[in-house]
Amino acid sequence: EVQLVESGGGSVQAGGSLKLSCAASGFTFDDHAIGWYRHAPGKEREGVSCIAISGGKTYYADSVKGRFTISRDNAKNTVVLQMNSLKPEDTAVYYCNTWPGVRFTWGQGTQVTVSS
Repeated sequence: EVQLVESGGGSVQAGGSLKLSCAASGFTFDDHAIGWYRHAPGKEREGVSCIAISGGKTYYADSVKGRFTISRDNAKNTVVLQMNSLKPEDTAVYYCNTWPGVRFTWGQGTQVTVSS
């Protein structure tokens, strides 16, 4: 059974920080690039960031570049998204999944709410 469990969200003021974690199981984690996606009300789901299998290459959407940092620990089957200088427009439910193709059922996500 594949599981993708996101955690670490919460409510913060603009300029604050959060660290999101993705705990994966049920598949060969280190055979996949993993990404973070977010879905805000009234908007399409968008890719935020991804990290290659080795962790040596990363991608960031322009909207978060310079503020977010993605990392992975293949020994622990986890991917972390460190989010700094948060803005209200970052408010969304954040999910992790394979990248670039979404292969697995979405987890419950973790809510990030940023107030001005």
